Amino acid sequence: MVSVSLYFKVHQPYRLKRYSVFQIGQDPDYFTAPIDHSVPLWQNTLSNEAMLKKVADKCYRPANHTLLELLDAYPELKISYSLTGVFIEQLQQWAPDVLESFQQLAATNQVTFLGEPYYHSLSFLQDKEEFTNQVGFQEAVLKDMFGARPQVFSNTEAAYNNDIGRWVHELGYSAAYTEGAHRILDWRSPNFVYRHPDNALRLLLKNYQLSDDIAFRFHDSEWSEWPLTADKFAHWIQSVNGNGEVVNLAMDYETLGEHQWQESGIFSFLQQLPAELLQQEDIDFVWPREAIQRYSARDAISVPDFISWADAERDLSAWQENNMQQIALQKLFQLKPRVMQIGDSGLIEAWRRLQTSDHFYYMCTKWFADGDIHKHFNAYESPYDAFISFMNALKDLEYRVQRTEPHINAQQPPSAAPQNGGEIENGYNRPERPHNRTS
Repeated sequence: MVSVSLYFKVHQPYRLKRYSVFQIGQDPDYFTAPIDHSVPLWQNTLSNEAMLKKVADKCYRPANHTLLELLDAYPELKISYSLTGVFIEQLQQWAPDVLESFQQLAATNQVTFLGEPYYHSLSFLQDKEEFTNQVGFQEAVLKDMFGARPQVFSNTEAAYNNDIGRWVHELGYSAAYTEGAHRILDWRSPNFVYRHPDNALRLLLKNYQLSDDIAFRFHDSEWSEWPLTADKFAHWIQSVNGNGEVVNLAMDYETLGEHQWQESGIFSFLQQLPAELLQQEDIDFVWPREAIQRYSARDAISVPDFISWADAERDLSAWQENNMQQIALQKLFQLKPRVMQIGDSGLIEAWRRLQTSDHFYYMCTKWFADGDIHKHFNAYESPYDAFISFMNALKDLEYRVQRTEPHINAQQPPSAAPQNGGEIENGYNRPERPHNRTS
């Protein structure tokens, strides 16, 4: 028997608008870029409303409709989702019908939800308390929207190490979902259940070869296996039988219709896949929590250094490989004690939205093999532009904190904005472009 665990991550950030130095001290709204109705919706790449509506049309509505039909046709089919809290907020505001369709999916009792940080944040790198709070926020919104209590955890971008495993085990999770990276597996297969070396937490590892065949290679006519058909893919899953017990297929939900356009045949592939899998001998579908109940852990897996499901390196380099990213994250979390002491909900919300991993992803200077991936959903002309907008917004947030702190001398308020020729102050001028990397 081999079981298929099908998991979709669903996320859209609150994107920063192009926030200039001249807006510091003047504009407290970092995230609202208005829609320009003189151009097509898809060209409004910094408008959160426009991007949400565009992806709803291309992915969320047709994908949810297709999967509702499949769940009705195949009672054996089971699906797992992560819907970030900030994504759910945007559905409530701009696409309530899509949120309702996710609730219809949940009502089938064939869908389950995984836990994660509400803001899809990098808090796990800086602050365990903040990370824990955001996991709690996510649990609350899942209960409120879907009546769900997650038992399996999938961190931001599937980032994981032994410490994350200890934290989520302390929070009551029975398993964590992460990447089946070769460097943690050695000779072992990702198609088994594993466990944390120090506790009972089970580990479910993404089969990135098979997952990426759908998520990244499906449309590629230069790929040796193109075109990928449902019957071919089902036979690949069948070949695991006897050499594995659970195949974890994990991908961004936006694979369906956005990354892989409808014209590629992705929805036809999806419609045919359950039938092709179920007609194979000894294949069924499971939720992650069922996988750990059915299959014993084969071995302990120690992950001392972070892994993730991003890019060829499958580490945190997509968010922390250069000085811009490191400085931005450090400065953001240095502001936490002052923000929390004030207790203003607007300041706290802005500070938390700035933690979202996408802001740091847009600052990435990795080109070559991973470059096309980093361009998707990225409206900035360069990572340096993304860094400058972020640091300008962060500087404004710091000024707002200063104006609110009780010890600020009312007779000597901070200046509205630094006057330094268009670059942000305190040394954050446009960095030099680093040497190109080859991997």
